[in-house]
Amino acid sequence: MTPYTGIDHLAASLDGNVLSVTFNRPDSLNSLTAEMVETLCELLERAAADPAVRVVRLGGAGRGFCAGAGIGAGDAALAHGSDDGVDPLLAAVNRAVPLIAGLPKPVVAVVQGPAAGVGVSLALACDIVLASETAFFLLAFAKIGLMPDGGATALVAASVGRTRALKMALLAERIPAAEALEYGLVSAVYPSEGLEAGVATVIEKLATGPAVALRLTKQAINEATLGELVPAIGRETEGQLRLLTARDFKEGAKAFQQRRAAVFTDD
Repeated sequence: MTPYTGIDHLAASLDGNVLSVTFNRPDSLNSLTAEMVETLCELLERAAADPAVRVVRLGGAGRGFCAGAGIGAGDAALAHGSDDGVDPLLAAVNRAVPLIAGLPKPVVAVVQGPAAGVGVSLALACDIVLASETAFFLLAFAKIGLMPDGGATALVAASVGRTRALKMALLAERIPAAEALEYGLVSAVYPSEGLEAGVATVIEKLATGPAVALRLTKQAINEATLGELVPAIGRETEGQLRLLTARDFKEGAKAFQQRRAAVFTDD
């Protein structure tokens, strides 16, 4: 059988019956490229039909899980918006999130540091979210004149409820690990030095559990709680495409790069 392999910025390996996929751009806190997410989708589609895979582990290299779409001076992703259609990265994330949620195997997110932007969407699409005490979650879209995307409007609200979801999205506040556990964003929080041991215990339990029962349970719970995921992605994409071509986003991106507060004009 052909081994699971990744690309330069997305590592992949099958160890026993656990497929590990790791965002691997640690110098940018694992900010995403379209190629990374497209490769993730290909791996997930293969794993869905592969009886050798019983659990998928999704993590990030270095200090963070995933900083979302890069908008720094050196990042192409979303940095200049899209005038003629869906940005390739946004399109890839919109494909990946339902794939994770719909995968007929448990998916475990391992968040040891920042999860921001669509990084939050990718983490919350997973079935179990395990975090270290140094992790935090951030929907910073409003700071640059954008709205949450990648299914975040459905995933966050399903996890924490409307009031807390609006607080996270409108105020763009950082939610540290302890508060994320209280909110219901994560399944468990571990001391930094104990994270990997905790992850190993959870993954072993899932990998040796009753696969059919786990699959049907995941499907039933997600159908009961995430029925709005695909419609939400459509609404987010429509809104984001409008915002990406607006002056406020261009000002927000410039202000971010210049490390200053944005001055929005509602244009």
